[in-house]
Amino acid sequence: MNKTIDTILGHYSVRKFADKALTEEELAVLIKSAQAASTSSFVQAYSIIGISDKQIREKISAIAGNQAYTVQTGQLFIFIADLARHQAILEREEVDIEALSTSEKSLVAIIDAALAAQNMAIAAESLGLGICYIGGIRNDVKKMAELLDLPPYTMPLFGLTVGYPVANQEKAKPRLPQELIYHQNTYQKMDLAILASYDEKIKQYYNKRTSGKRVESWSEQMARGIGQKNRLDLKAFLEKQHLSQK
Repeated sequence: MNKTIDTILGHYSVRKFADKALTEEELAVLIKSAQAASTSSFVQAYSIIGISDKQIREKISAIAGNQAYTVQTGQLFIFIADLARHQAILEREEVDIEALSTSEKSLVAIIDAALAAQNMAIAAESLGLGICYIGGIRNDVKKMAELLDLPPYTMPLFGLTVGYPVANQEKAKPRLPQELIYHQNTYQKMDLAILASYDEKIKQYYNKRTSGKRVESWSEQMARGIGQKNRLDLKAFLEKQHLSQK
């Protein structure tokens, strides 16, 4: 084990930050760390928008479910799947831009952005900062795109709020057993006994964390959340932004 692995394994989402902006040096290091991530075929198909204006943060918070930690934080970053640069290059080089609207190119941009964001997250935590991903910005992608003045061939994917954590935060949630995540050579059928044991572990975790106010297994949480249809406007938005073929 080493400090890097300790940082990764100690991760938890921070939802309460000091009202203190990150320094210019910290911002530079975080962005540089994000850019050092792997990128498919050197495409670098993402952009990062830093939101320091608290009025804009408040508008984003309203879209994301009124999460206070998107407003009071060191910095709020919005990660964008971005093929707009590539559109400009293809047009300049007189290459057909139709290929940019394929599912493969959209996936490349999404994966590039996710890899960059996780690099930033690990860098932030290694500096003693806390982070929390904000998927709620996709509650209204059209409004987010308007707020950020996004051009065609881009999509707002998620936010990442980074700041100085207030003491006595949560500890890492127990992850699924490796037996349910890691498969050797071929996909293995889920062992329901292992799942049941994990469900009980999560029940105990929530019970202790909330002093009995929440007692819920992982399976119950998934059934309640993943079982719901939501954000059904995403397909139409992707088509509008030329990130998906009609």
